[in-house]
Amino acid sequence: MPATLGNLNQVFGSVISQILSLVGMLAVVMLVVGGYKYLMAGTDKDAATKARNTITYVVMGLILAVSAWMIINLVGKFLGVNLSTFNICFGGSTC
Repeated sequence: MPATLGNLNQVFGSVISQILSLVGMLAVVMLVVGGYKYLMAGTDKDAATKARNTITYVVMGLILAVSAWMIINLVGKFLGVNLSTFNICFGGSTC
């Protein structure tokens, strides 16, 4: 059965969910890589600084992503609208 415009809600919801899952997995991988580089830096100050920067950037990125999610939910609750779901309203349909 071919996809219809009504399936866009499910498609966008799935894509957003997959992207958020991918971001979480990449953050964990980069934390492990940064930790490994830090442990292997030994007495090399430059390598240790680069590894610390990697860990710092991963943590900052996670804080930014979680903050964006929290702000979207907070604004949605303030406005009385569920912004965490994706809905497309077509002419003549009720949302």
